[in-house]
Amino acid sequence: MIYFVGAGSGAVDLITVRGKDLLEKADLIIYAGSLVNKNLLKYARPTCTIMDSAAMTLEEVVGAMVPAARAGKLVVRLHTGDPSVYGAHREQMDLLKAGGDEFEVVPGVSSFCAAAAALKAEYTLPGVSQSVIITRMEGRTGVPIGQHIADYAAHNATMVIFLSSGMTEKLSEELIAGGYNENTPAAIVYKASWPDQKIVHCTVGTLKEAALEHNITNLALITVGNFLGNEYQRSELYSPTFSHRFRKAAETDSEPE
Repeated sequence: MIYFVGAGSGAVDLITVRGKDLLEKADLIIYAGSLVNKNLLKYARPTCTIMDSAAMTLEEVVGAMVPAARAGKLVVRLHTGDPSVYGAHREQMDLLKAGGDEFEVVPGVSSFCAAAAALKAEYTLPGVSQSVIITRMEGRTGVPIGQHIADYAAHNATMVIFLSSGMTEKLSEELIAGGYNENTPAAIVYKASWPDQKIVHCTVGTLKEAALEHNITNLALITVGNFLGNEYQRSELYSPTFSHRFRKAAETDSEPE
């Protein structure tokens, strides 16, 4: 069997119990060497074969996994964060399907979740934002029409921007062009949950200066939105005046009109 395992955002103890269990049983581990915390490989057995996919092509990765799995070995393809977010694992799964090879996916803690934890923030706040847009800047790899930063900025929702910390000047311009005020709060989270994690608070208009001052050009998420501010409405979920199937609203002493 082949398992696509989310390694988590960086901290070794943020891998899931299932993911750790598979690492301990694996005969072959192919990990994303440029991003995955190598300390996770300490869970591997001494007899486990370990390969770094950083210099491998798609065909080379699949070409290593398939023969091992067909020989009855347990294969772990270890992705950073959660494989479903910029994991490039769909193309691997499609090749495995075409060859009739079985696989499973084990989710992981994405860095966008770790970034919120580092910021001690909630992306979805009543009266502020009920949507989270996960996206990236267009760089060497394009984005579909209608899915540029400026297109999404028009919603003024919470944005979590991957793979863009080396393009902060252009990012700032697109965010403002799309509809964010230049004073909208923003934060750059470098290597969320890693020992050398760094958090830089700024605004949409000062993203470039903040990144330059702290020498951040990669391995960082950029979060944007008023969820970073202090104003929001209390959730109805725990309000004493709000009924749901687990709790009735408290009765008031006021007379009906």
